[in-house]
Amino acid sequence: MLESTVPIFDESGYNELSRRCLRDFPGRGLTLEVVAMNNSIAISRRALLARSGCGFGLLALADLLAADEPDRTAHPYAVRPPHHTPKARRIIFLYMPGGPSHVDLLDPKPRLAMDNGKPLPFDKPKLERTKTGNLLASPWKFAKHGQSGIEVSELLPGLASRIDDVCVIRSMYADNINHTGAALQMCTGEQAFSRPSMGSWLTYGLGTVNQNLPGFVVVSPAAVFQGAQLWASSFLPSAYQGTLVRDLKNPVANLGDSTGSLDHQRLKLDALRKLNEIHKRDRVIESQLDARIASFELAFRMQREAPEAFDLTRESEAVQKLYGTDKPATELFGRQCLLARRLVERGVRFVQLFDAPANNAWDQHGGLRENLPKRCQAVDQPITALLTDLKARGMLDDTLVLWGGEFGRTPTAEGDNGREHHPFGFTMWMAGGGVRGGMTYGATDEFGWHSVQNKVHVHDLHATILHLMGLNHERLTYRHGGRDYRLTDVFGNVVHEIIA
Repeated sequence: MLESTVPIFDESGYNELSRRCLRDFPGRGLTLEVVAMNNSIAISRRALLARSGCGFGLLALADLLAADEPDRTAHPYAVRPPHHTPKARRIIFLYMPGGPSHVDLLDPKPRLAMDNGKPLPFDKPKLERTKTGNLLASPWKFAKHGQSGIEVSELLPGLASRIDDVCVIRSMYADNINHTGAALQMCTGEQAFSRPSMGSWLTYGLGTVNQNLPGFVVVSPAAVFQGAQLWASSFLPSAYQGTLVRDLKNPVANLGDSTGSLDHQRLKLDALRKLNEIHKRDRVIESQLDARIASFELAFRMQREAPEAFDLTRESEAVQKLYGTDKPATELFGRQCLLARRLVERGVRFVQLFDAPANNAWDQHGGLRENLPKRCQAVDQPITALLTDLKARGMLDDTLVLWGGEFGRTPTAEGDNGREHHPFGFTMWMAGGGVRGGMTYGATDEFGWHSVQNKVHVHDLHATILHLMGLNHERLTYRHGGRDYRLTDVFGNVVHEIIA
């Protein structure tokens, strides 16, 4: 400690200098110790470095601290400390492409049923994609479930049985009425330009526990609107993009070793690394080469561990039946949910499942009465099994499960048996991972058109997800093109009311 003889007290108490010291120094990770010592103040060496010469003395310290940070090029998945203590450590995003109808599933509207067939009693927003007709009541009944008494549609009996673990957000809203922009905003925070996806931001910010598997896995049996942009890393390093699984029977292409000898392949990689190190000796910066070396190493490690992780046949018959993989209606999404549990169990940070037997399966412009029950039947049992299984294994407490699409559907009819796109008010739900279960949050109006109470924008949702994972959404940034970017852009507020 260095000691100063500057008086700390005068006739009125603290003098102006000591007040400034106490005010100015505690920020940005530096600690100033101001102690009354025989009418003097004691200042730590680090504080003196920050105070003297415009902080020039801290340059060396910053370099030393940076040395403790894992090299992102050589070790992109290295675990990194969160900004604060996390409540969730991994995420499973159950994405329903096309937009599930909130007024038919999780947001009952008695007034809509009462005024069925009548015109909407207020002007629709000018942003209207296709002209819709009069109000269309839900053809399905709602009932209260669980100790919480949350109302759920008869189309989701499985989810209803687990509703006390679920927080239903009924006041979501977004900015885009088309699938392309709305899906981009939900998955990347930006509706027009290429931006890193949510999974990319999380693996960039936190790394991943298992260095032998990708940190971010996407399972989408069929193509969806915007495709790879929904899980791309954009301007973040390519290591953080999602690893796409299209064929669940052959999940990762070229995963097998054609030589049949991993030991022999290890020798080849070691030799290749030595040659690359020789190549780098006379070159100051070779980050692309480092990234290529890291990708070779990850691929090799995946050959050892990924086949077991992706092999669903290792699960018992009872577990397979729980997820519904033994029935045609639930087999596809059941396999996806079971794979998601296996991956997060093995340390994968973010898994995003697309319910995509075909493109935009939840986009019911017509055939609502026939097609919505089919989609619900396909996902309800697998999702219920996932929540049940995670809870039984003690994983639900720190695994955040998120469900929803890019928007909802209109309370008014498109034709006589369909609903249009609806970003003005819709429903999503979250479970586990530090979220309060057995509650609803927010509300739409009595027809289900506008979000009116405790409104939650997509940016707010993203800010809350990052917060649950231990990240401050305003601090998780990446400099690109001369500015700092983040998942929430310049928006977003954490919804603290839904956090346990």
